[in-house]
Amino acid sequence: AGLPLTARAVFIIGPDKKLKLSILYPATTGRNFDEILRVIDSLQLTAYKKVATPVNWQSGGECMVLPSVKGDECTKLFPNMRIEAVPSGKEYMRFTPQPQ
Repeated sequence: AGLPLTARAVFIIGPDKKLKLSILYPATTGRNFDEILRVIDSLQLTAYKKVATPVNWQSGGECMVLPSVKGDECTKLFPNMRIEAVPSGKEYMRFTPQPQ
């Protein structure tokens, strides 16, 4: 039946004591520490700023403004925000430089 192999797991727990990320790697696959650091950067950023990080985001890259941020608050918090046009005409794809 073969030899049993262990799995490698990564868990990231937030300051609120809740599981934020869980990755399970097979024993034959190495972990990607760049990805783990990228996720930690994203979690720290989005915990305190009203943004989300899009696919393939890297620290310092553009972020998306949360849909819960409306009108005047949005322009006040993110003066350099841009809106990406979508076929529906809705303005929910809002991007901004990464807040400091």
